Amino acid sequence: MKPTDIAESSALPSDTATIRKPTVALALGSGGAKGLAHIGAIEEIVAQGYDIVAIAGTSMGALIGGIYAMGKLDVYRDWVSALAKMDVLKLVDWTFSGGGLIKGERIMETLRELIGDARIEELPLAFTAVATDLDREREVWLTRGPLFDAIRASIAIPTVFRPHTLSERRLVDGGLLNPVPVTPLIRETADYLFAVSVDGPPDVSTPEEVPATPTDATEGYRSRITDFIGKLMPQVGDRPREPGMLELLTQSMDLMQANLSRLRLAAYEPDLLIRLPRNVANVYEFYRARELIEQGRQQARTALAGWQPNRRLNGARAP
Repeated sequence: MKPTDIAESSALPSDTATIRKPTVALALGSGGAKGLAHIGAIEEIVAQGYDIVAIAGTSMGALIGGIYAMGKLDVYRDWVSALAKMDVLKLVDWTFSGGGLIKGERIMETLRELIGDARIEELPLAFTAVATDLDREREVWLTRGPLFDAIRASIAIPTVFRPHTLSERRLVDGGLLNPVPVTPLIRETADYLFAVSVDGPPDVSTPEEVPATPTDATEGYRSRITDFIGKLMPQVGDRPREPGMLELLTQSMDLMQANLSRLRLAAYEPDLLIRLPRNVANVYEFYRARELIEQGRQQARTALAGWQPNRRLNGARAP
């Protein structure tokens, strides 16, 4: 045999060949600002070598999941982490008609300018936003059409946000019927099904006080807004603490959704449940983004460390 008869192989040795990442279908639950913990959870799941191939989200879970599906989670994370209390208030377009306190148009337009928009069916991974059809009294899975239309419908907390109309259907927060949407992912062929919930049992320890970011609130306009918000938010001072109207409403919904998600997760159990206490924050405390993102990361890290993988076969859990 001549030396020239020996061809050099360009193939990599078997031990250095690319190893396929385990795939994950991810359910992200509702929770308002508490749902910012989803960002940290997603980042930790990806950092530990998992490939997220499908997402179903309810309310804040739909927002975070949709932005991740667009590949813009880092942009949103940096933006929301810089928000102060007054910045959050500037995003609120108050109204007293149409079935809600907030129109929701200003925040949606801000997010479209920041993130862009896309059609759900053109995203690089499977995405489902879960909403509730008020008139038909049923759960709705939004898997086609403009992404932010689906998100706007899914975040429409009754009486807080106006209902969103799509195809002549009045849609509100999907958390009314499916707070942690595992069911849209059951038939996905991912290796594992993970769920992130922010409605776990309350933490009885005393939370640390987070100082407010200094802002110039001396202008008359801002002072009037602050006074108005004070009537909606918790009352503090020398008197015993009393919940504001908005907090009382959201606390009641949290309790309802926590019990509903517990029942649904018992019926449709994910391979891994990452759960944060439901009193980790109030639904409007977006100015605590950095803290909440880090809590989501730590909780995901802890859950993954104590988890024994059990691969699913063709969408069903292996025996």
